[in-house]
Amino acid sequence: MSNKPVKVKRMNKALYEAELRRLQTDLVSMQQWVKESGARIVVIFEGRDAAGKGSAIKRVTEYLNPRSARIVALPVPTERERGQWYFQRYVEHLPSTGEIVLMDRSWYNRAGVERVMGYCTPDEYRRFLHQAPLFERMLVEDGILLVKYWFSVSDHEQEARFRSRQNDPMRRWKLSETDLLSITKWVDYSKAKDEMFVHTDIPEAPWWVVESDDKRAARLNMISHLLSIVPYEHSEPAAVKIPHRPTGSDYERPPRELNRPVPDYAAALAVVDGKPKLNPPPKPPKA
Repeated sequence: MSNKPVKVKRMNKALYEAELRRLQTDLVSMQQWVKESGARIVVIFEGRDAAGKGSAIKRVTEYLNPRSARIVALPVPTERERGQWYFQRYVEHLPSTGEIVLMDRSWYNRAGVERVMGYCTPDEYRRFLHQAPLFERMLVEDGILLVKYWFSVSDHEQEARFRSRQNDPMRRWKLSETDLLSITKWVDYSKAKDEMFVHTDIPEAPWWVVESDDKRAARLNMISHLLSIVPYEHSEPAAVKIPHRPTGSDYERPPRELNRPVPDYAAALAVVDGKPKLNPPPKPPKA
């Protein structure tokens, strides 16, 4: 654990946005290849709380077709799921041909939060460390491309992000009691991560570490790396010709007055001192 906070130097925003746009264009091309080739890809995002996993996933999927690029973020297991084989609840979320699955946390919950917080028994933990490499080798042998990313954040940067969330009503929901306990259990999580790497950093599915104190750089590094290890071929989508709208029709649109429009909230906004101020919205018409 570091003792002195280091000010994070952020990547230039204009450069970041331009390169992100280029990489996202390549991601669209990669997805087209996945669909055409029938490939199956699983990308695991792990790391400490507030390490930037969610924002990285958001940039990856921003322009992808959600029908074949799914985000999996499972809640706490149900009582029934607790009675299943540990990996069973994850199996049903694996991709079919032509699909990409991005896991916002994964079966590695057992080696991280469950281990540190005592949510699993020592026997369950040891069994996981033995079975996880076997399970992943089976996935890879079956043709799934499994990519595992660990987002690494410093203790001071993590705490700064927690405090930022605390003061932001739009992101306060991201703070849970377990998240806050990760501050006091920093060393315990470090030890758990180190042991997890020893057992699960296998040649068939190695861990890739993303330094994420600078979120902009982390996103670019992660996306660029993913594109480099997926053996996709660039292909342009088939050109489509937009037909001419036919002229002449016996269709008559009903009078607009018969509709029930929503109040024009946007028109009621006024800007005062650079901030939007809401004027009383117009009353809806009587039915």
